Amino acid sequence: MSILTTNPMIKNGLLLGLFALCCTGLVALVNALTSDTILLQQQKQLTLTLNQIIPTELHDNVLSEQCILVNSPQLLGTKADLPAYLAYKGEQPVAIAIEAIAPDGYNGAIKLIIGVDNTGTILGVRTLFHQETPGLGDKIDLRKSDWVTHFSGKRFTGNSSDWKVKKDGGQFDQFTGATITPRAYVKAIANAMTFVEQHRQALYQSHYACEANHE
Repeated sequence: MSILTTNPMIKNGLLLGLFALCCTGLVALVNALTSDTILLQQQKQLTLTLNQIIPTELHDNVLSEQCILVNSPQLLGTKADLPAYLAYKGEQPVAIAIEAIAPDGYNGAIKLIIGVDNTGTILGVRTLFHQETPGLGDKIDLRKSDWVTHFSGKRFTGNSSDWKVKKDGGQFDQFTGATITPRAYVKAIANAMTFVEQHRQALYQSHYACEANHE
């Protein structure tokens, strides 16, 4: 008589193990088949975002292909390297799109990206990731509110005293019932702009390194 017929626990265990193995194989197959599609979608979204914060009429290069890595825990909000994208027109540098982190959001870190030209004027800002409270702090998301568009055209001169929400004596609106999120967001933009102002020439002279870093 077979051991499997006399010991249901062994039989069930083997069946469960076989089922788990099949599921693992199926997940691996799906990941393999969809990884290229996911990568393509991520690249399309990146291109769309970059062209929103540095309009296409201002540059003639592919922004995502001219990416460098930057690091400044104090001004960019994280110890990790972050990407910055260089915009050129006729081989002349005209603008930078730089990612930054607002580490002090209400529900955690907020990732954003800022486009800025050589005069220190913001061309656009977008939120890349956040976990802020729906209906309150999530107004930093363009799908919820146009609040982030109000930074466009603002010039940063190196003096961040007015780069605060109005409740703190600055020029930017806070949200009704939510001040922590916009306060953290505005501070992150001011810090990132300070970083760009301090390192603009060095950034333009940097070697493209994003792809090498991700291999």
